[in-house]
Amino acid sequence: MDTDLIGLVGTLGAAFLVISGMWGVFAKAGRPGWYALIPVFNLITLCRVSGVSGWLALLLMVPLLNIITMIYLSDKLAKAFGKGIGYTLGLAFLGMAFLPLLGFGEAKYQGPPAQA
Repeated sequence: MDTDLIGLVGTLGAAFLVISGMWGVFAKAGRPGWYALIPVFNLITLCRVSGVSGWLALLLMVPLLNIITMIYLSDKLAKAFGKGIGYTLGLAFLGMAFLPLLGFGEAKYQGPPAQA
């Protein structure tokens, strides 16, 4: 089998996992799931579900700063679903696996965490 085809199948599989996970997260948060299909808008919606400003999505497009921003956003998203630091790290670094677990698992959306 051609290595380009293997790479394409792997990339499409990863994209499917992330999109389907976001779809489930959005649905649990009372947003339309199809928002996950729209580039950039899905990041804005993810920010809003997490309880932070949608403008934070712009920081996700800045190299190096996006890493810190993603960890922060993952923490807020995990807390919005009643999860702890382990889930935060999972979402930040293994989002492809943890987003579907969050979206289709037993976790319930509790709303954005209280601002401290």
